[in-house]
Amino acid sequence: MNGGADNRPNLLLITVDQMRGDCLSGLGHPVVETPNLDQLARNGATFRNAYSATPSCIPARAALLTGMSQTSHGRVGYKEGVPWNYPHTIAGELAAAGYHTQCVGKMHVYPARNLCGFHNVVLHDGYLHHNRFKHRNTVTEWFDQVDDYLPWLRQQAGAHADLTDLGLDCNASTMARPWHLEERLHPTNWTVTQSIDFLRRRDPRKPFFLYTSFVRPHPPFDPPEAYLDLYDNLELPEPPVGDWAAAGDPERHGLNPVTAKGIVPAARLRRARAAYYALITHVDHQLGRLFQAMEEYGVLHNTLIVFTSDHGELLGDHRLFRKTLPYEGSANVPLIVADPGGKLGLARRSTRYEVAELRDVMPTLLDAAGAAIPESVDGSSLLPLARGEAPAGWRDALHGEHEAGERSVHYMTDGRDKYIWYSQTGEEQLFDLVQDRQETVNLAPHPGHAPRLERWRKRLTEELDGREEGYVQQGKLTAGRRPQACLSHMM
Repeated sequence: MNGGADNRPNLLLITVDQMRGDCLSGLGHPVVETPNLDQLARNGATFRNAYSATPSCIPARAALLTGMSQTSHGRVGYKEGVPWNYPHTIAGELAAAGYHTQCVGKMHVYPARNLCGFHNVVLHDGYLHHNRFKHRNTVTEWFDQVDDYLPWLRQQAGAHADLTDLGLDCNASTMARPWHLEERLHPTNWTVTQSIDFLRRRDPRKPFFLYTSFVRPHPPFDPPEAYLDLYDNLELPEPPVGDWAAAGDPERHGLNPVTAKGIVPAARLRRARAAYYALITHVDHQLGRLFQAMEEYGVLHNTLIVFTSDHGELLGDHRLFRKTLPYEGSANVPLIVADPGGKLGLARRSTRYEVAELRDVMPTLLDAAGAAIPESVDGSSLLPLARGEAPAGWRDALHGEHEAGERSVHYMTDGRDKYIWYSQTGEEQLFDLVQDRQETVNLAPHPGHAPRLERWRKRLTEELDGREEGYVQQGKLTAGRRPQACLSHMM
């Protein structure tokens, strides 16, 4: 209910951090249990070919919060400490349209307490490097001065409690152990507790926009023990290993707990994967708690709910870990648009295969609110597709990229093919996602696929022509040009 003053739908945006697009039991995952997300999907549309164009936390969230492509918002890699001064954000536009706006959880913006248009932010970014590293001369806000979860945790668990107490690095995708405190103190539970509290203290005269933003299943892989027990003794599917993947690990990268590649000891990797799945189920159960509270407050059936992730986690696929790379485990994300009350005419229990991207979330929410979509927005509303309408004018392919030094990369996909170009080496890959969703066979070297490869090479050339890095020279993709994490108009 909105106090009778405004009958527009409430809006709930739920994001998780580092969740793969295939980790939903409703999509047929052989192990992961996500009953509440499965039910959410029954109330609307699941976008199977949803991607993060720049699959790491900061640039992905720029697309999410501004509706802009990476070339527009300017973040084409991961770089901390670059101010967020965007004139148009989801929260800012909805606040101007009369919504009561609140974020709970992860923002990962700069400065950390930047409201980005929200009326209020209850912040927990996880282990925020920029604010934790005391040796950096640029640090002006210490972590415990900007984070809201850590002071609360210390009130509950002792003055010296910290996020590092478990001994797990925040990027350790190969290590795991159970959460060491009461489950109610876990940051996943805290995020839902604070979200429910917003339902109590919101302005009842206005529709609300609540952004519930979880840090998990991003490492550390620290599920409550009851959730780890669900997966610890199950037979887990082996990670796919492509014919293009590195065969060995002579430098033993896999022994580094924060590795991005390598051969990890089998027992260690299996436990990490079990813990990752456990964290997803833990989030799912806490979402059930949030949905129940929304039912009790009488708002569930007048709320449009969007669920997604900023990027995925490779989790050992092709002997790779973490994110930034364009493979399905990293770049493909879950995306559900649901209407539990059935008031917006969504096609229930539907699956869409058009290529969607995080930039589409902002125009979707503004469309549902009846608010104007700023000209700066590059994305498009997903509501027509979620209603089952024909996708006239929808993008036929997506360009994604990520600066990563020698492994800087660009990709193109239409949901059926994926073309990958490593900008420093010129290496090319081509995958048939219809026949080979796990990307195990690289078609690029095969002469029979040369026309297909050339077609995608031309598409990427058109996308990159005129880019300041000089990736295109004399009409051709040119390897070895210096990449950068932010385009010049951001600096």
